[in-house]
Amino acid sequence: MKLNLNDLLNNDDWKKSGYKLPSYNIEEVKQKTINNPAWLHFGAGNIFRAFPAVLQQRLLDEKRTDTGIIVCETFDEEIIERAYRAFDNLSLAVTLRTDGEIEKEVVASVVESLTPKSDYKRMEDIFISESLQIVTLTITEKGYSIRDNNGELFPWVRKDLDNFNTRPESTIGIVTRLCHERYKKGGYPLALVSLDNCSHNGTLLKEAVMEYTEVWIEKGFCDPGFKEYLNNRDKISFNWSMIDKITPRPSEDIVTILQKDGLENTEVICTSKNTYVSSFVNAEGSQYLAIEDSFPNGKPPLEDVGVLFADRTTIDKIEKMKVCTCLNPLHTVLAVFGCLLGYKSISDEMKDKNLKAFIEKVGYVEGMPVVVDPVIINAMDFIKETIEVRFPNPFVPDTPQRIATDTSKKIPVRFGETLNAYIREGKDDLFFLTFIPLFFAGWLRYLMGIDDLGNKFELSPDPNADELKQIVAGLSLGDKGPVSGKIKTLLSDSSIFGINLYEYGLGEKVEGMFLELISGKEAVKNTIEKYLNE
Repeated sequence: MKLNLNDLLNNDDWKKSGYKLPSYNIEEVKQKTINNPAWLHFGAGNIFRAFPAVLQQRLLDEKRTDTGIIVCETFDEEIIERAYRAFDNLSLAVTLRTDGEIEKEVVASVVESLTPKSDYKRMEDIFISESLQIVTLTITEKGYSIRDNNGELFPWVRKDLDNFNTRPESTIGIVTRLCHERYKKGGYPLALVSLDNCSHNGTLLKEAVMEYTEVWIEKGFCDPGFKEYLNNRDKISFNWSMIDKITPRPSEDIVTILQKDGLENTEVICTSKNTYVSSFVNAEGSQYLAIEDSFPNGKPPLEDVGVLFADRTTIDKIEKMKVCTCLNPLHTVLAVFGCLLGYKSISDEMKDKNLKAFIEKVGYVEGMPVVVDPVIINAMDFIKETIEVRFPNPFVPDTPQRIATDTSKKIPVRFGETLNAYIREGKDDLFFLTFIPLFFAGWLRYLMGIDDLGNKFELSPDPNADELKQIVAGLSLGDKGPVSGKIKTLLSDSSIFGINLYEYGLGEKVEGMFLELISGKEAVKNTIEKYLNE
């Protein structure tokens, strides 16, 4: 079998091998989409292929819509040629169930794949189409950044701001410029929806777009009416959303399974920009998508395929529930301690009864008492599925090393929000907490780059890595302390922990736990056991 339109239509082996195929006329959908585009997506990576593209496939299969999605890749254009056009824009979505069942579906909802370098005029034509309802983005949180840590504009952003009459280079520059074309054409309404896994993503998108807009107006490239157009919610919405689906890089184990079916061209490709893609994507079955219900030009009926729509306040609560309590903090605990204990997969960590008990303490005991309740999703059900179904799934090849990336940027939200929630309840002394401070101590231990058996390991990338490594420099296993002089500055930093830990009874506690964790080989394992048994 070969993943292309001709083979799909003329080879019975697809159905014989258990692959679910599109039930609609692919060519008809393609032509309707080209003529009257309704959905344009920026960011052609695996999460898009495994989630939004599959949702639209469901709507097409059920005759609830008659158009597909057009995708554009602005960062790693190699993806378009090697993972889309090479397969006639078809993808194979492989769903990995915890019980070992593997579902394989050919997805044809993406009808065009574009790059700004070769298809910018086509992108303009799509954007000025009155039929266009929704533009979604999965460009990662970094994609919305305009300035560096010193507040200086990135060079490519400055170039876009200074050269309005040339094709922009940055994704935000492209989106803003295309919005300007839509404004000039007739000021048609449109929803701009970030589907990136970051807090208040719609606001991040709007702030970035407005910064471009204001500079261009100041330079005389745009008239002030363009800013009014973007600020008019009856015309343009910048929707908040919460998205949740574990979509790791393509797995070689899946390659083996597909090749046994007789499927060709399944190799995993690493692009020159270090993106891993293939003809297939593999992902867990669990998924959540909630979007602020504000669509000035209408939307696909995504509520029919499980997407939740609510007001902005509710979307904010859903995001906080997930990121601050029910998933992300637990993931980060497993990431840091998985590296220390030599694990290579999250699912293997869940077989360790102590690590499983650790995240249960962080989640159920210390997190859930102050969890934000979004009502339309049950927080207890969500966290239970996370711990009992999602993390133990051996068919989702996720690693603690990947999850440990950028931990210093994650801690203030994933743990600091919980600490501040207790403080808002009037608890000025947080000494009663045990497992959140144990995680903090474990993170300090992780920064030493030495595992529980005394072996060196490589830290995952972190923007503050150089500064953080200096804080624990010179420490080694067996040190008796004191350590406060070395780490007090860090533990006092509210930009890292959300609060000054010393002001709320946790600074000295973390210091003591850290000394236990560096007392010798296997001290990490023994310290976890000690606190679980107290």
